Amino acid sequence: MSTHKTSGITRRAMLKGAAATGAVALAAPAIVRSAFASSGELNFLGWAGYESTFPGVFESFEKATGIKINFTGLGSQDEFVAQAKTGGATNGAFDISEPTSDRLSSWLDNDFIQPWDPAAIGADNVEPSFLTAMKDGKLMASPSIWGTEALTYNKDEAPLAYGTASLGDLFDDKYAGKLTLRGHSGLAAAGRWLDSQGQLPHPFVEGYSDPDKMVAIWDKVLEFAVAKRGNIAQFWSNENEAQGAFRTNGCVIGFNWDTSAAALAKEGLPIGYLAPKEGAIAWAQNFVLMKGAKNVEQANAWVKWINSPEGGAAWAAAYSANPVAKGAVALMAPEAKAFFEAAYPGDALTKLWWWPEQPSWFIDKRTEYATKFVSA
Repeated sequence: MSTHKTSGITRRAMLKGAAATGAVALAAPAIVRSAFASSGELNFLGWAGYESTFPGVFESFEKATGIKINFTGLGSQDEFVAQAKTGGATNGAFDISEPTSDRLSSWLDNDFIQPWDPAAIGADNVEPSFLTAMKDGKLMASPSIWGTEALTYNKDEAPLAYGTASLGDLFDDKYAGKLTLRGHSGLAAAGRWLDSQGQLPHPFVEGYSDPDKMVAIWDKVLEFAVAKRGNIAQFWSNENEAQGAFRTNGCVIGFNWDTSAAALAKEGLPIGYLAPKEGAIAWAQNFVLMKGAKNVEQANAWVKWINSPEGGAAWAAAYSANPVAKGAVALMAPEAKAFFEAAYPGDALTKLWWWPEQPSWFIDKRTEYATKFVSA
């Protein structure tokens, strides 16, 4: 199955015009109710940490369609999969979820999901470069938003500038006791920096497809990361923890999602977000239709709404991320564009590093390394 692993010309051209984080200006006419299913409910297993922004989007959708969203938020993709394994994917408890592209193989390997009907969800309204989650000619996931994980920093206490800012800055001892990371992506950041320094036995990316190379690479990465373990003030695993590291726990630098930095900046905190010279790690989220979904018509209506300019812009703004629907960028607020341009100046968009597909064997092994790192 193909996932977002490389940035092509089509995607790059689209990204350069994109307005990322911020509020959405819904200036276009509201979507007419008759365009979608007009009643019922939808059971949605999604991301926790957006309690202040999701309800407004759900209310707009319900007003447009008559469909009520029953939302359950969890903090990580491992929790999504665990919920699916306990029956959530097959017993009708949930209709849809929203994993990232690099984790779709887990959903397919476990037979958790069924394909979307492209016509029913308005797939023609999505930027074509994002419609890559195909299996046997069927669309297994519909893209929803995209974003990155890069350098989040306190502008006063840890100023950074594009071109010199590096993944290596995360591990600089001058920030000892003031660093926040996520276990597994912190290791990936360390690995990519060590790779750029020629300190790995194989190119870092080869560890995602070769188990033996993965062990050789990640053993070296773990050794380096454990040596820097004392620099870390807090590990984060979800949106609330990531923001709390800067808001209340004294961190001045971290490797975080763009959504975390944007939320902090909106509060007026002196927080910046910047792509490192090695390239920001990029991700894309997707809606998947559970195997046992009871509300398929309503699920189609939700995804079709997100694939409209108004819905796509609203969902991206709720995350402080980037939309995939055609025309959605035009509805994003000016401050969103300002955040985007500050985060990805110069040639930053040409250096995006899309998470490679992560098969089940890799996830299991990666979890072992992350556990050793966090508990060291």
